[in-house]
Amino acid sequence: MALTRSQADEEAQGAPGHGAQAPRPGAARFATDAAGLGVGRAAAFVAPALILIAIFLVFPALWVILLGLSNYSLTGAAAANPEFVGLDYFAKALTDGRFGNSTWLTFQFVLGSAVIGQAVLGFILAKVLHGRIKRLVEGLVILAWILPSAVVSFLWVALLDRDSGTLNALLGIPGFAWLIDHPMLSIIIFNTWRGTAFSMMLYGAALGNVPPSHLESARLAGANAWQQLRDVIFPHIRGHILTNLLLISLWTFNDFSPFLLTAGGPDGKSEVLAVFVYKVALFGGELGYGAAVSTVILLINLVVAVFYLRMLRKR
Repeated sequence: MALTRSQADEEAQGAPGHGAQAPRPGAARFATDAAGLGVGRAAAFVAPALILIAIFLVFPALWVILLGLSNYSLTGAAAANPEFVGLDYFAKALTDGRFGNSTWLTFQFVLGSAVIGQAVLGFILAKVLHGRIKRLVEGLVILAWILPSAVVSFLWVALLDRDSGTLNALLGIPGFAWLIDHPMLSIIIFNTWRGTAFSMMLYGAALGNVPPSHLESARLAGANAWQQLRDVIFPHIRGHILTNLLLISLWTFNDFSPFLLTAGGPDGKSEVLAVFVYKVALFGGELGYGAAVSTVILLINLVVAVFYLRMLRKR
């Protein structure tokens, strides 16, 4: 096919020896992109964030892994001259009944207070509440979320106290020891109440993006409330649901606030993994063993994160 004169001129200009300028050495490094930044400028912008991540995240993680390979302790000869023990502490964790018990309690804690508690309650509040009542409930729930853990824990201890607790007074059952007789139930309800705000706000924003025309079409087609929820709403907010579950699962898995309520007791009945590591490393002085357990926790978190991310990619 013959080229037009203008096309031939354009090709000639781009050919070598026809006035085309070769790129200067190093020009690609400063070439602008769609945002108007070159590679060099973009690297300069992200460098402070990367440095902070390296200092406060990467280095501590590597240091914990290194400690887990030694018998480092808070006191004694191992504190001054720690020895390399390899994977001994990791093998010890896998055969430690106390570690197994803490892992099982942690999964109960995550399932009860995050997956079932915060996610479900947050969705119900976001879906059902409207108008002034919604704004009032949002304010109360967000207040519970932003309060420091120590303050919230003290309020719940006062609520559940055996002798002068508010809950026992309201129910007319003085002397009932909630934190002793039902420690796991207590910390699950506590964490659900405290963390529901995030799920509620995320679901509220997601539900606002569901096209009303889709819901109207489903109603006209005869879909009931459950069918609209299953076939219209859930597919639209699936990504938000999985993102929320990922975040609250990891936050709850590593939550230390149960220690402020029950200190892991009685007899280890509420000793989740975060509390177990604290007791082993600081109370017991076994920093090496505590670091090994922390590394195992990190690996569990990675498995959970990969599971949720794979589900997100299947959207």
